[in-house]
Amino acid sequence: MVTLFQTLHTLSYVVSDRVKALKDEKGASAVEYAILVGIIAAILIVCVGAFGTKLSTAFNAISFK
Repeated sequence: MVTLFQTLHTLSYVVSDRVKALKDEKGASAVEYAILVGIIAAILIVCVGAFGTKLSTAFNAISFK
């Protein structure tokens, strides 16, 4: 049976390894940012295409005339 001390000891090693990995990792490159921007733009285009007329109708219905 694993004791609480053994569990915490193992957890401390895992956490310290993760922290070291995060410190060693470099920042995102311009290519990664470009991919993220492209994906977000594609999602926005699809959403506007799918819900554009419904949103327009809804906003026009609540607008003050």
